Amino acid sequence: MRKVFLILLLVSLSAISARAQRGSRPSPSPTPKSEDQETVKVFTEEVRLPIAATDTYGHYDPTLTIDDVLVLEDGRQQQIKSIQHLPANVLLLLDVGNQMGLKDTNLTRDVAMRVINSLFAGNRIAVIQFAMKPELLQTWTTDKPGIARVLKTKMISGKSSRLADAIAAAADQFKDTAPGTRHIVIVSDGVDTPGGKVTMTNALKQLNSIQASVHILSYTVLARQELQTQTKIRSPGDGIQRDGNPGSNPVANGDPTLPPGTTRTPTFKIGSIDTDVAMRRKRKEYERATVESEKQLTEIAEESGGRMFLPANANELLTQADSIARDIGSQYVVTYRPTRPLSAAKPGEYRKVEVASRRVGLYLRSRHGYVVPNN
Repeated sequence: MRKVFLILLLVSLSAISARAQRGSRPSPSPTPKSEDQETVKVFTEEVRLPIAATDTYGHYDPTLTIDDVLVLEDGRQQQIKSIQHLPANVLLLLDVGNQMGLKDTNLTRDVAMRVINSLFAGNRIAVIQFAMKPELLQTWTTDKPGIARVLKTKMISGKSSRLADAIAAAADQFKDTAPGTRHIVIVSDGVDTPGGKVTMTNALKQLNSIQASVHILSYTVLARQELQTQTKIRSPGDGIQRDGNPGSNPVANGDPTLPPGTTRTPTFKIGSIDTDVAMRRKRKEYERATVESEKQLTEIAEESGGRMFLPANANELLTQADSIARDIGSQYVVTYRPTRPLSAAKPGEYRKVEVASRRVGLYLRSRHGYVVPNN
């Protein structure tokens, strides 16, 4: 009898243990619902387009609605899903190279602070300076006083300006930011010193891939004016300096072969090299380079939906810094799902975008197109 009892007890314990083990097993993961899969697909098929909306006077229009905007992609009207005014991610790309002595790092710092102080509260800001190479001075932050301290203590001028490397580095900073809220403010003459790690062609491809609005404060006009001033001051002559009062100096510089009232100006030569000639050639080359860079910078700004500014003096540079901040503040993010799916695009496909206002007195500006991102 005792043996039978033990056998029954062991069977009962085994059954309890088996039930406990079955109950402790994790349940298999549920198969994602088709609705969830469709939601993910819709998200990846969205285009987020930054659009600047202003009134007749160039002021931000706070009343923009879906009915006010017409969006065309490759000539076909798109159905807008939403329009939002969102905080922006603004990266300042500051040229501190000064190979010709025509760019003022202190002025560039002041311009950067004007942009920062004029931006709406809540915008995230980052700063990169570049000369021989780009240097991240400030990661993304909303702390304006902190950025001011960084600009005051860490901005250092250099000799060369490698813009292509800097653009590539700037594009890399936007990986974790929301499309449609990306802005780059470039303060530079746009002259790219050879020898960088990235070609300008590849840098612009990276820039196009992040679909950022690019706003540019160019030193080109200001630099050319300064060059012309220097050329007038140091214009070459015949080596003879004439006195305004000839009678006061009958024998010039002890040289009786010269007419009264004149002195012979020494030439500047090292060996057989005329340094004035070499410097004039260098200035001419730089002046031509600013003309070419100005064209390129203008194309970059217009393609991205940003603006290009060409100040002629320091005061204009500072005033136009305020204009850039207002321009960034006037931008909305328009979201639509393309009628032609992004998934059907070829690698690197470019799609042309046009925006138009449906309301009198409303002016809209956006990028001219976008490269379909890789899925």
